[in-house]
Amino acid sequence: MRGLAAAVLILIACVGAAAQPAGPSTGAIERAYTPLDLKKCRHHAGKEVEDYGTWRCGGHDGIAVYLTGGDQRMTISFGPNAANELAAKQTLSAFNSVGKTIEWRIDRLPNGKSRAFATILRWNTTTLDPDDDLKQVQGQVLVVTRLGPGGVCHVGYVDGRASPNANELANQLADETARGFKCGKDKPVVRGVQGKGFSGLYGGGP
Repeated sequence: MRGLAAAVLILIACVGAAAQPAGPSTGAIERAYTPLDLKKCRHHAGKEVEDYGTWRCGGHDGIAVYLTGGDQRMTISFGPNAANELAAKQTLSAFNSVGKTIEWRIDRLPNGKSRAFATILRWNTTTLDPDDDLKQVQGQVLVVTRLGPGGVCHVGYVDGRASPNANELANQLADETARGFKCGKDKPVVRGVQGKGFSGLYGGGP
């Protein structure tokens, strides 16, 4: 009987272990939030009327945040070479401004260290109503950006208003796509419902 009981316990343990989903090879995914307050960032004014200049801010774990603005649009890039990354040239087609909170998607590595592999930032947009080109529509777009090494660039977009599960879609897009995304080769994707205020990548290319 004791042998039978032991065998049953071992079987239960094995079944329980098999039922556990396999985690990603990089470890558990965590998140962190940092404020994006341009008034507290280092600003260099532009020289032209429609050149708003550049901002350098601090991000999660000392990661540099670099922004530019002009012609009622903005760009944002990250990392030690942020100004020269593809993200520093990418913006949305619609007139836009960036939000006030950056979400960082982070791999917790088996050795206890961590590495941020993507960001999610809500951008505010202004577009023309497709049913009335004299009317403006305000929108929000969640922009997922891949972090280096290996390139910093837009991975994809989620309509922050039309999609009821926008945050979840953006998290999935970051976690499933960002690490393997090839900047300059892969084209950013769109997830979820697209409303009137939605805007994708300016120029439409990678």
